[in-house]
Amino acid sequence: MAGNNGNTSSGVITIKECIELPATVHSQGLWNYIYSGPMPSTPLIELVMIVIFTITQASHFLLKRFGVPKFTTQLLVGMILGPSLLGRFRIFNSVLFSIKSQEIIDMLSLWSYVLFLFISGVKMDLGMIKRSGRKALLTGVVCILSPLLISLSFQVKIRGSYWLNEDESYVLSYLTAVHCLTPFPVVACLLEDLKILNSELGRLALSAAMVSDMLSVFLSILATLAIISRVQSSVLTAVDLGGLIILLIVIVFTIRPAMFWVIRQTPVGRPVCDTYIHTIMLMVFGSGLLSHLFGMSVFTGPFFMGLAVPDGPPLGYAIVNKFNYFILNVFLPIFVTSCGMRTDLSLLKFNNMFMTINGLNIVLTFLTKMAACLVPPLYFKMPLKDAMALALILSCKGVVQLAAYTSLRDTKAMADQSYALSSVSILLIALFVPLLVKYLYHPSRKYASYQKRDIMHCIHNAELKVLVCIHRQDDIAAITKLLEVACPSSERPLAIYVLHLIKLIGRASPIFVSHQMQKKTVSNNSSYSENIILAFNHFKQYNEGVVSVNIFTAISPPKFMHEDICILGLDKLTSFIVLPFHRKRSIDGLVESEDNTIRTLNCSVLEVAPCSIGILVDRGHLGRSIVSSEPSYYVAMIFFGGNDDREALSFAKRMANDSNIILTVVHFVAVGDDVDSHLDKLIDNEILKDVKLNNVGDEYVIYQEEMVKDGPQTALIIRSLVNDYDFIIVGRRHNIQSPQTSGLVEWSEFPELGIIGDLLASSDIQSKTSILVVQQQQQIDS
Repeated sequence: MAGNNGNTSSGVITIKECIELPATVHSQGLWNYIYSGPMPSTPLIELVMIVIFTITQASHFLLKRFGVPKFTTQLLVGMILGPSLLGRFRIFNSVLFSIKSQEIIDMLSLWSYVLFLFISGVKMDLGMIKRSGRKALLTGVVCILSPLLISLSFQVKIRGSYWLNEDESYVLSYLTAVHCLTPFPVVACLLEDLKILNSELGRLALSAAMVSDMLSVFLSILATLAIISRVQSSVLTAVDLGGLIILLIVIVFTIRPAMFWVIRQTPVGRPVCDTYIHTIMLMVFGSGLLSHLFGMSVFTGPFFMGLAVPDGPPLGYAIVNKFNYFILNVFLPIFVTSCGMRTDLSLLKFNNMFMTINGLNIVLTFLTKMAACLVPPLYFKMPLKDAMALALILSCKGVVQLAAYTSLRDTKAMADQSYALSSVSILLIALFVPLLVKYLYHPSRKYASYQKRDIMHCIHNAELKVLVCIHRQDDIAAITKLLEVACPSSERPLAIYVLHLIKLIGRASPIFVSHQMQKKTVSNNSSYSENIILAFNHFKQYNEGVVSVNIFTAISPPKFMHEDICILGLDKLTSFIVLPFHRKRSIDGLVESEDNTIRTLNCSVLEVAPCSIGILVDRGHLGRSIVSSEPSYYVAMIFFGGNDDREALSFAKRMANDSNIILTVVHFVAVGDDVDSHLDKLIDNEILKDVKLNNVGDEYVIYQEEMVKDGPQTALIIRSLVNDYDFIIVGRRHNIQSPQTSGLVEWSEFPELGIIGDLLASSDIQSKTSILVVQQQQQIDS
């Protein structure tokens, strides 16, 4: 409100001040103006936001290389800006973070946390609880009940003594409930920071956290009602309970169906109308007001409103896409930092019994939760290191616990001394838990294999297991034709595992669906998945008896998709994984689309895959069926030598069983090279022996040898022959130096394709020839 008689000391800036402010600052100087007295609210809050944002970002830039998460950095910066350190200086405690600015920051941070809980609710998928197995369900239940029961039992024993008075015992019980929380948003943020969100451990932790979070919400509502009944009459408590129940009924049976109505009104592929999103946000703040009127926290209503929004596209994605970045990267750091600024480390003294018992209680709940979380995983035969990592993840603390402690402190239910202890405990746990989890759990360790899983070592006439990945509908035709070129037969059958990869948008928890185990496809992506299912089922029927097909859908963040691919390849014991190239070309050679997230994914799979890899570069011609009016389908295999080339040749040999396919193996040999001088050359010569003798399969194979002196000569020959073939197979040969390719590495644009693969895929070569770049399985250290 504006002050009386034109006085603006209340902090609201007038139009006149806005006009005169630049001139005033210029005449006095910035620092003299700051020290001269209270600043108007708008410039002050802008300055405070700049200071907080700059310091938190700079600190995180320095600390992230040591594995320190963003939340920990923000809380640490808040403590540095607080009364413990920089808050002792006048420019901080009297100007930047004066009482006036603190009130504004508190309101802004409160609003930020309301939106954060709402967005967290939008991202949560309550269906995870139904899909949770016994391991996740038991872990989630014992995760909260065990420490809660043991800590409360400990308090019952000391309550009869003279150590604590009645009020202190009451506050300690409420603090114990906060100590025992396992909030889903905290676990999800931690897993994302650790980059294990959709790993096996990450999925289990998310499911357990979901169970624990829903149980803790129920218990917190009961605790709040108990507090209300302690200070109010039972009639008022019943009224508050009835009002809360009515609010929940309206959200579940009116607002949530209305959300699905909005989805039905939104055409497929079109954005949600802004009017609907604005209406939802209005209801979010209204629900906070109503839950506060019914005696609950102002955060309760928005969180339930978030749960009512169907996660994923189009509605959940639209809301998250509009608000998520700004909330997580601008507003939430202000909230965390402002909470840290309330911490006075000078008060951290165990000079009274309550502080001592509360400190012991924090340690007791943490250790009890750790021990309880170990029991179900170990019972289900999980490795000890993985079980310990899971227990640490579920025992971690974060923004939700910090908000609960801050609420208790601001309402005077908790003293500043206890708040300092609680904040420091959050800081220490949030600092060391990620470091310990990284030490205990290495996702790539499970890919370490001492058994050869590649095409070259696949038993002759045995079933070849291939995992193919689909991003877009355009990938279907090229990959099915590649599988057709592989010539499945009764002597050499194919087991095909199709993985449909969808970007995780509008939800926090990844989803993995087996369409053999679950007939219903993933909601909101069903039509796209059904096209893939129909296409590969048709391919299976066309190759009845020689091809088996299993289809899966994975919805996860692009930077973690390689986990889904590698885990499925490991579980199904595949020998070959096919990945689409990130650049899509039309049949006339023009670039139709390019997705660098797919390129990053391909590079990640190349590093940790448990078997051999093939990157398929489709330039339009692969889509032509080999069973067509065309008399022959021409395939070339370019051979230089080495593991990758031998693997590529092993795949090419499978094609020599179809009369429509003419296979040519082009062997590039360096001038003056003695093929018998090295063991690697001897192995190359051995695998080429049957090609030279035309003893591969049932059809004719052409062997062609080219003598070259350097890379430019190799490039000239490849350019001259590329248009003679429909399909070319090459080995990746990453970081392998040879005379045949010398001088070409400087011109490489896509290292994931290798030197020759990159040359063939270059836009400089005007060709319709598609390329398959093969990398043999690489041994990963365990």
